Amino acid sequence: MSDKEPTVAKPEIRSAQRWNVVWTIPILAVLIGGWMLYKNVSSKGPEVRIRFETADGIVAGKTELRCRSVSVGKVSRVELSDDLQSVLVYCILDKGNETLLRKGTRFWVVRPRVSASDVSGLGTLLTGVYIELEPGTGPMGPRYWRGRETPPATSRSVPGLRLTLVSDEAGSLSTGSPIYYRGYEVGRVESRKLDPNGRRVVYEAFIREQYQNLVRENTKFWNTSGINIDAGVDGFKIRTPSFQAMVSGGVSFAVPEGLRPGSLAKDGGVYELHEDIESAATSTFEPTLQLLLLFDQTVRGLAKSAPVEYRGIVIGRVTNISFDYVPDKENQKVPVLVEVDPKLLRAAGVNDSAEEEILRLGDAVSKGLRATLKTGSLLTGAMYVDFDYYPDDPPADLGYKGDYPVVPTLPSGFAQLEVKLASILDKIEALPLDKAISEIANAAEETSKTVSEAKLAIKEIEKAAASARATMDNPEFQKLPEDLRRSLTELDKSVRSMGPEGSMQGDLLRTMDEFRAAMRAMESLSDTIKEKPNSLLFGKDTSRDSKPKAAGPRR
Repeated sequence: MSDKEPTVAKPEIRSAQRWNVVWTIPILAVLIGGWMLYKNVSSKGPEVRIRFETADGIVAGKTELRCRSVSVGKVSRVELSDDLQSVLVYCILDKGNETLLRKGTRFWVVRPRVSASDVSGLGTLLTGVYIELEPGTGPMGPRYWRGRETPPATSRSVPGLRLTLVSDEAGSLSTGSPIYYRGYEVGRVESRKLDPNGRRVVYEAFIREQYQNLVRENTKFWNTSGINIDAGVDGFKIRTPSFQAMVSGGVSFAVPEGLRPGSLAKDGGVYELHEDIESAATSTFEPTLQLLLLFDQTVRGLAKSAPVEYRGIVIGRVTNISFDYVPDKENQKVPVLVEVDPKLLRAAGVNDSAEEEILRLGDAVSKGLRATLKTGSLLTGAMYVDFDYYPDDPPADLGYKGDYPVVPTLPSGFAQLEVKLASILDKIEALPLDKAISEIANAAEETSKTVSEAKLAIKEIEKAAASARATMDNPEFQKLPEDLRRSLTELDKSVRSMGPEGSMQGDLLRTMDEFRAAMRAMESLSDTIKEKPNSLLFGKDTSRDSKPKAAGPRR
């Protein structure tokens, strides 16, 4: 073995390689991830929050946000609100759609809806619900919105006239109810809500562009929903609109008759929605004079808003019926406050001041102007106030009760008739009928005695006639002078006429029969007057005595 130590090779030192192909894979992954993250972040628009009452059908990451059926975003998450009364839907818009979020933008959920006036959203049965966005026209809006629970009837992009209708009650009108002009549909009701005070109902109405010239500043709108049955002074009135209006409600409008069309309506105008066509027509009435009427009779059948007429022309209406207008509580007359429009009684273009109106009214009262109550309909019993001149009435002046002028009144036709009937019945009751009937009975008794004596006299005459006849049959009678026999013959004829077969006795018997019938009639009249004094005016009531005839045998 050699004594030499083995030679150890010196290591070769090299600098380490700073790059390895293996690192390309994670680097590429990081770059790709970063690019995808940047792409994802840069492609997203702003996030908006929409509040709805319910999230029915809305799914995070799936439900789309659309504008005119074009996808502009997607729902990112859905949460409950802090008060648990609604849901918060967060949506992320796609890049470039930020300009859609302007003041006035509206959101609603498109889902299948079936109502009396419309059917919509049936396509979502296959594709699922989505949120529709309708951009506003104002400046850029906030990121928090309150969604609508029902879709608008008409998109804001559709040109036309948009109005606001205000009513005391909602009735059967709803979103989508049609608006008619002369029975032709020209628009729709877009929404219905209560005003901030909760006292009135506010409707947003839309009139299509080609018909917006039909709406004027003095146009009147009224509700035409359902079947309208009115029982008033003019009797019964029944109005039936179209079947669609009966089901979903409807609104009609027109310029009242007698008025010239005003200027064109402006977008956003506010109009009163009247209950019916009558109230819309009477809304043009402008009363300038209030009068107090004191009626000394019942006012049953007279209601508020009852017409006030002058010889058939409606000049006003009844405002109120209350004893509060009369400070004197001992007054038994019924106070009725009416308001009239004096312009309806004078030529067009003549305008008088309030003082001149009072002077004119006082002059009319001095000439016989009076107010009366008259029945407008015998079926309903509705009454109205009628003004007319009564020159035969005692003169009177225009009075005052507080601040209200008082026009003299007269009893109505029925009241006057009742007074006359009562007067006649009082006179009949004051007649000495019992005394008259007693005297008639006494006269009848005397007549009966006279008839009995007449019968005795007739018997004596018959005996004398028999004796005369025996004398004439005697042969010795033939020997009497001619004049004496002629006289006896005439006497015999006269006696025979008074006998049982004579004409005089027959006339006397007929006279007695008629007298007995008259006595029976007087007795019946006396009983009737005692039981029912007014039968002298209205006749005897025979309805209780009448009996239906028995039905004859069928053939």
